[in-house]
Amino acid sequence: MSVMTYGEAIREGMSIRMREDNNVVLFGEDVGAFGGCFGVTAGMFDEFGEDRVRDTPISEGVIIGAAVGSSATGLRPIAELMFCDFLTVGMDQLVNQAAKMRYMFGGKISLPMVVRLPLGAGVSAAAQHSQSLEAWVTHVPGLKVVYPSTPQDALGLMLSSIDDNNPVMYLEHKAMYAAKGEVASLDPIPLGKGDIKRAGTDVTVIATGKMVSEALAAAETLAKEGVELEVLDPRTLNPLDVGLIAQSIEKTSRVVVITEECKRGGFAGEISAIIAEELFDLLDGPPIRIGALNSPVPFAPVLEQYYLPNKDDVIAAVKKLA
Repeated sequence: MSVMTYGEAIREGMSIRMREDNNVVLFGEDVGAFGGCFGVTAGMFDEFGEDRVRDTPISEGVIIGAAVGSSATGLRPIAELMFCDFLTVGMDQLVNQAAKMRYMFGGKISLPMVVRLPLGAGVSAAAQHSQSLEAWVTHVPGLKVVYPSTPQDALGLMLSSIDDNNPVMYLEHKAMYAAKGEVASLDPIPLGKGDIKRAGTDVTVIATGKMVSEALAAAETLAKEGVELEVLDPRTLNPLDVGLIAQSIEKTSRVVVITEECKRGGFAGEISAIIAEELFDLLDGPPIRIGALNSPVPFAPVLEQYYLPNKDDVIAAVKKLA
């Protein structure tokens, strides 16, 4: 067992597969000698060389297009976008090519590509560098979407993402890169398998990304009042572990869903809809969604914190269900 930061675990997952398979390559803006905008790829250029760790032009369309073409012709690329916000520039290549090709070619082609997408607010990066756009990619058939919340999950999900023969959108919260945690295993974590981060009996809180820590903080506070929250991290948004969600709600009969994205049109709404349609008979009350304000992300720290959901929102929602 070792202790790693979230960023180190992502790097270790990539490095493990690159040591094992020469077809695994990494490219993006400044991922080479500079080590990446957030330092996640530091040292990889020295270990694997410029042929396998390559800087790209400042063009997300080119980066996604290169991932599509290289994966279709035998490589297993990991493409890093500096910020998830700029995925918008590469959406045509992603949505109309990567997500569709395997289906349109009758399964005769594989597209084993990973797109790393640093996302999220809380670092005063302002409106164009702080968005959480997971709902956009979960909406597109043909794309798998993962979102680790711990170093252990970051490493294990990276291994499975690289191994998968479909395009995988790998979401990583930029405010968690320095967060430390125990890494007890170097084994892959299967896509589509959620995790109970804290067992409880009274209310299920489904949380993603950095909101997992907010949910756990709320659970510690409420435990002092005799309310035991069960915190469930889906880890993979598509495919979603509906079975684990059902098991948890069967036990608690109440559910709160918290994600950092804007509440309107967010993936929390999809989770809530699935629960309402498929698990209605298990509920003693309606699902409650928590999300960020329906606003661009503010730059000023005090406004940014007001914009973001937090543990107090979870506590208020749980008390509303009581």
